[in-house]
Order: sequence, then C-alpha cells, then structure tokens
Amino acid sequence: MAAAMDWLPWSLLLFSLTCDTGAFYVPGVAPINFHQNDPVEIKAVKLTSSRTQLPYEYYSLPFCQPNKITYKAENLGEVLRGDRIVNTPFQVLMNSEKKCEVLCGQSNKPVTLTVEQSRLVAERISEDYYVHLIADNLPVATRLELYSNRDGDDKKKEKDVQFEHGYRLGFTDVNKIYLHNHLSFILYYHREDLEEDREHTYRVVRFEVIPQSIRLEDLKADEKSSCTLPEGTNSSPQEIDPTKENQLFFTYSVHWEESDIKWASRWDTYLTMSDVQIHWFSIINSVVVVFFLSGILSMIIIRTLRKDIANYNKEDDIEDTMEESGWKLVHGDVFRPPQYPMILSSLLGSGIQLFCMILIVIFVAMLGMLSPSSRGALMTTACFLFMFMGVFGGFSAGRLYRTLKGHRWKKGAFCTATLYPGVVFGICFVLNCFIWGKHSSGAVPFPTMVALLCMWFGISLPLVYLGYYFGFRKQPYDNPVRTNQIPRQIPEQRWYMNRFVGILMAGILPFGAMFIELFFIFSAIWENQFYYLFGFLFLVFIILVVSCSQISIVMVYFQLCAEDYRWWWRNFLVSGGSAFYVLVYAIFYFVNKLDIVEFIPSLLYFGYTALMVLSFWLLTGTIGFYAAYMFVRKIYAAVKID
Repeated sequence: MAAAMDWLPWSLLLFSLTCDTGAFYVPGVAPINFHQNDPVEIKAVKLTSSRTQLPYEYYSLPFCQPNKITYKAENLGEVLRGDRIVNTPFQVLMNSEKKCEVLCGQSNKPVTLTVEQSRLVAERISEDYYVHLIADNLPVATRLELYSNRDGDDKKKEKDVQFEHGYRLGFTDVNKIYLHNHLSFILYYHREDLEEDREHTYRVVRFEVIPQSIRLEDLKADEKSSCTLPEGTNSSPQEIDPTKENQLFFTYSVHWEESDIKWASRWDTYLTMSDVQIHWFSIINSVVVVFFLSGILSMIIIRTLRKDIANYNKEDDIEDTMEESGWKLVHGDVFRPPQYPMILSSLLGSGIQLFCMILIVIFVAMLGMLSPSSRGALMTTACFLFMFMGVFGGFSAGRLYRTLKGHRWKKGAFCTATLYPGVVFGICFVLNCFIWGKHSSGAVPFPTMVALLCMWFGISLPLVYLGYYFGFRKQPYDNPVRTNQIPRQIPEQRWYMNRFVGILMAGILPFGAMFIELFFIFSAIWENQFYYLFGFLFLVFIILVVSCSQISIVMVYFQLCAEDYRWWWRNFLVSGGSAFYVLVYAIFYFVNKLDIVEFIPSLLYFGYTALMVLSFWLLTGTIGFYAAYMFVRKIYAAVKID
C-alpha cells in the first residue's frame, strides 16, 4: 500500500528518519550476552521457495533431529507467515571452533534416505527451496560476491558483496540432483568492553553459512563424530537419486570471527541487499513529478473555480439575465442520495478502517518499533489494529448513511462489519484449503482460524456497532443546497466521460507515484526479502493521499460540468482507478519476475493479489470520495442559489 502527500518540511524529516531504520528495535528486545563456550542455539524457521510460494516446516524433510523436538510459541504474525521455529541438533559454542562434525549417524553407519524420502528431497531441490535458520534471532545468510567491472583487468575488478536469505537446499546439474549436506557456519561476534578483571562477554552480530555438497565416500568420519573434509576441489558432490535409497552424512563446521559491528547495527547486513541508490532516486523522482503535476492541477482547478463562482454570482446580481450552465445547473440534484446507500456507506466505512490501520502501522514501523528483528510483529499489529479501528469505520459509515437518508442502522452496521472482512475471510479460507492439501506450514491452523473468527465477532463487530450507533445519532453532514423533488434529466455524455475511461485516467497519477515502491513490496512478499524502508513508504503514502484527492476533485468537477449529478458511486469507483494498474502490474510481475508454473502456487498468487487490489481500491476510493465530497460541499456553498 503506498503513496501520497505533503510538503517540503515533512519530506526532509521523513528522509532523515529513513537513513538508519535498521538501528531501532521494538522495546523489550534486549541483546543476549554470551560468555566463552556458552551454547548458541541454532533454530530452524522454515523452507521457502519463490517458485511454489508454499513454505514447509524444517522437519518435513529427513534432516537430523534432536532427542526432543521443541517448537517455539509463536505470535499471530509468525503463524500467518508460515514460520514454525524449532530446535535443531547443531551444537555451537560461543567462540569455539569446530572443524567438522557429523550431525547424526556414526562413522560406520551413515544416514539412509528411503526411496520416498529421496524423491521428496529431490523434488524440493528441483523447486529451488531455501532453508532458513536463526542464531540468537539472527537469520542465516549466504554471501554472494559479484564483480562490477567485467571488461577490465582482474586487478581492477571491484567486488560487490551481497547476501541471500537462507541457503539453497541443493542444486541440479546435467539433470542430476545434489544435496548440500555439509554446512560451514561462520558466526561473527562483537566483544563488549568491560571493566578490568571481569570476564569478556560476546554478542552475535552476523550469521553466515557456506553450504557444500560432499559425497559419502569423500567424508572420513571417526567414532567420536568428528570428520575430515576433502582437500581442495577433489571431492564430488552428494547426488540424490530419487529412484533408490541414498546414503550420506549430514555434517557441519563452525568458525568464529570478531567484528566491529555493534549489536544495534547487526541487521544492516540483511537490510541493504537491494540497490538503495535506485530506491532513493525513484522515490525522489516520484515526489518531484507528483508535486509538480499536483501543483499544476491545483492551480488550474482553483483558477477555473474562481472564475465560475464569480460568473455565477454576477449572474445572480444581474437578476438571472443569463441562463445557468455548468455545474451550478445541477445544484438541485447534486446531493440526491444514490442507489444502494447502505452498501456505499459500508464500503466507505471499511475504507476508513483500512486507512487508519495502514497509517498507524506505517508510522509506527517508520519509528523502528516493527523491526524485522521482532518476527511477525508487523502482521500481528496490522490484524489487531484493523479490529480496533472498527469503531472509526462504524462511526463514519453511520454518519454518512444517515446523511444519505438511511433508516435501518442496525442492518447497516452489520453490513459494515461483515461485507469487506467476509470477502477477505472467504477468499483466505478457500486458499487455505488448497494449502492444507499440500501439507504446507503456510496453512493457517484450525485453532488460529477460530481465534481470528473470535477476534472478528468479539472485537471488530461490537466496535463497529458502537461506532455506527454514535455516528448515526450524530447530526448528518450539512449540505449547502436543497435537493429538488423531481430529478432533472441528464444529457447524453461524451465518450471520455465513460466510467472505465475515467478509471484509466484517474489511476495513472497515483500509480505513477508508487509503482517503484510496489516493486520492493512485491519482492518482499513473493521473493522472501526483508522490507524495511518504512520512512520511504510513509512518504509515498502521503503522496498517494494527495494525488488521489486531487485527481478525484478534478474528475468530479468535470462530471458536474457535464451536468451529470450521479457522482457518488462513480467517484468512489474512479478514485480507486490505481487499483486497476496495480492488478496489471501484478500480472506483469508474475509473468516476468516469478518462475511459477504450477496451478496451486498460481492460484495463491492471484488470490492474494485479488485481496491486495480490493483493499487498495477501498483505500484509494475512500480517500478520493471524501476529498470530492468536501469539494462539492465547498463549491456549492460559495455560490448564491435562490
């Protein structure tokens, strides 16, 4: 969700806030100090693939298991993300090296994968699955060294180091499948400065892994579970033949290095994986273009309006010697209630609920209180905030419903509380059934689903009713002109006043302001990247609000000038025009950026995309509707009408 609004001082403030987002952490997340040889627990999170979009828990594959498997108690956000954090048998001690150790099995008894297990492992490797581990809540990363100067001498080549989340489960080569069965852990620690005569403490500040595939014959293991790695490149990789049983060793080594990185900055490595310069350039470009266009639009519309109002008032002074024309002509019908006022007010109430939730989440995240280090916090906060914002959504919907001459407030409140959330829940439930069928950890467990339903009907629904009750009792919006009893005839409209043409025209400016940010958000969702530039996102959200409001005002002005007073629904639909472009971009992203070929992953992608587009349409449509409503009330209050 992204994009819109205000002014140079805000821009400078927000840009300064984005410079070091990674150094802030949610209150209560304190560093853990380790002493020499203290155990550092390695936990597994899940297996992910951008090709299938189906996460699996770590022990869905035949990895070595500890004596007792213990799952971490997870928050709502972690469960919805498909995280299943579990302990592993890796034995890692602070600042203690391990050259090579067998994880499970004995020197004369390697691990044997059955045909079924071998087939499953081979399938996961061919689907490009990554394994995600954590040490001291820090995710493992694979170092990638890229050379930027390809044409020059080797000496002049500059090494560009990037990090990939997790490590590849294996690789394929010439139609053969190989498993990474040896992990070389490289952990970096920061030595804390202490007073003399006190034991040093250490903090983990980076967690890297170098995965290797080493066949059984090249690994020499002894009775103490130690092993010897082959020297140089003499070894062959460990092949997994899906048609027969496979024998192998799971091994690992541990290497510690001291680092100058402090604990507060340890996430910077993970949060600088994308090209920040491109991000800066595109954001600044969007800001400049949008404010330039917004300034031109505002100047044109204000000058035109002043001229219109002056002419209309002059006509009244001349005692109507000239015939009325333009938007003043429809003053007796412009506030005529539209069809289906209950549905319109309910959708706008849900839009207000979304707007409040998104604004608070982005602002709190911008302050660093929803850092990636607090896993699942962003989604948990968003879910709870949406529930509690029901009181504002209900209030705005109730007041608008009364303004539109509605009487059945109880039915309207129920519609507001269930229409949009019901659609979201229905789509998610259907998609969840398909994920269940794949035995993926991304499937929401039944108890969690029941808990979400209890939150919906136990928190959100009562709050919506409460807000709706007070909104309906409050004085309705004061419209400056009376509505005629007989509706006037609407002249035939030009082709460019068609609703779909309006959607195409109105959606360009808001989408243009946010489409670069949309790329980073899509990458975070579908390619398992971290999204952390919430300062940028807040600025883009401000731009979105400004551009949606101004485009909406321009569109409703043109419509009223064409003597078409049926603006309520049309303006709501047209203002959400950028959602159409988001849908087009999502299809483009699916075709060009993702390598999804199977039916269920494609269904998941387009199912969740449909929810994003619906939510974005509600958000932008609501912003545009209220801007247009204020504009219409303002201009009709400024002219003299008998």
